[in-house]
Amino acid sequence: MKNFHATSFQLLWIVCIGAAVPGLLQAKDSRPNLIVVLCDDLGYGDLGCYGNQIVKTPNLDQFAANGLKFTRCYSAAPNCSPARTGLMTGRTPYRAGIHNWIPYNSPMHVRAQETTLATLLQKSGYQTCHVGKWHMNGNLTDKDYPQPADHGFDWSFGTQNNALPCHKNPVNFVRNGKAVGSLKGYAADLVTDEAIDWLDEQRNDEEPFFLFVAYHEPHEPIASDHKYTELYEPQGKPSIYDPEVTSFQAHHGNITQMDAAFGRLLKHLEKRGLREDTILFFTSDNGPAITSAHPHGSTAGLRNKKGSVYEGGIRVPGMIQWPRALTQPQVLDIPISGVDVLPSFCQLAGIKPPKSLNLDGASFIGALGGRPIRRSKPLYWQFHGARGEDQIAIIKDNWKLVGQFEGGSLPPHGDIFAEHQERIHSAKITRYQLFDLSKNEMTDVQDEFSGVSRQLVAEMNRLFSSVQADNPTWPAWVWPKEEGKQIRAYVDSLKTKQQ
Repeated sequence: MKNFHATSFQLLWIVCIGAAVPGLLQAKDSRPNLIVVLCDDLGYGDLGCYGNQIVKTPNLDQFAANGLKFTRCYSAAPNCSPARTGLMTGRTPYRAGIHNWIPYNSPMHVRAQETTLATLLQKSGYQTCHVGKWHMNGNLTDKDYPQPADHGFDWSFGTQNNALPCHKNPVNFVRNGKAVGSLKGYAADLVTDEAIDWLDEQRNDEEPFFLFVAYHEPHEPIASDHKYTELYEPQGKPSIYDPEVTSFQAHHGNITQMDAAFGRLLKHLEKRGLREDTILFFTSDNGPAITSAHPHGSTAGLRNKKGSVYEGGIRVPGMIQWPRALTQPQVLDIPISGVDVLPSFCQLAGIKPPKSLNLDGASFIGALGGRPIRRSKPLYWQFHGARGEDQIAIIKDNWKLVGQFEGGSLPPHGDIFAEHQERIHSAKITRYQLFDLSKNEMTDVQDEFSGVSRQLVAEMNRLFSSVQADNPTWPAWVWPKEEGKQIRAYVDSLKTKQQ
């Protein structure tokens, strides 16, 4: 049991949290353990608890049924590296210079000057651990990049980007800055095993902890244990990463395998007596990829997919459990975002983030007790490589304003190149559309609600100017494409076996 002695500030924290979440004042006066579980490319409609009638996710369905489910949870960005940066810093990722996903050895990274959630928690006495996908720099073994340890993590075990050559028997995991080499097993199980081992062997039982579990599933290159793929009927073409099953079986089995790993983590927390005093937030980094290799992710009918500022690209599952404080199941239809995690978890830990951080998120803890979220800024997304014709968006209540940059989107690419940066830094918004999200995201209602439109256009431009002022420029470089070579070599080997 943690031995936490309350200071005057922390006693004030107890009163404030108790006011935000009724009934908490009767709980013991200790700060909760904190866990974020982040999936990769998991769509809003990919879980049973979000309406999917095919995919089997019993552990997450039960988690949602017993906890709090958000129907309007958003990622901080439409793709992976920016979304993770937004979650970890509480700032829209363009402020940190994370413009796109980060390839191997790219110079783009979350800089040392950024203050992360893990750093704030570590400095306040939390033990911190990251397991799984990192994707906030270009190389987990290169000391020239700020590493997880430089961003507040006592322990780290994961990959720079994807598990390679696929989820099965990966070769690119790194533990605390040192390459681990070839591993046996599947990524979800390896990540969960490490989390459990850290909880048992590395953690001090006397202090609270923050655990960041970043599953690779269901991002390509997908490989799933056949005991999970066999739960689904063969449909479509063979998976290029596992030709013994179809892409449908591989994708859905991959989600079920992640669900089983998540369930195993929950059971271990229960076994160690940690569930009651731990708040766990489950979400995804962006909408489903829906690629030609695995076109099976679901947005539950939302517009577009990963890489888009429309709802299908950024609205994701979001669920919370905190047994000692949230005793009744709830469904909340209020917008929250990945950038809200830092201020929310800081409130739970009794930490007041410095104003100098210029956070874009706001704490949603009051909303868990039925109070409104107090935002000084609307939720904001900017992505110059966006799918579709719009690249910037803000949400305020049920209103969503989207805008198009002059010249449209940049062509599909990873990383950020000199010619891209020039366009990003000189970008101008040339067209706006207004949507009422309580109805749909297809009908522009600017003419009908011109007053709302004028207000949101002004707010969007203020935020855009502020983000542009913070947005750094990266050195020009040429991507060596090591990751692409590894994936292509693996796919070619599978094709050779099929011939």
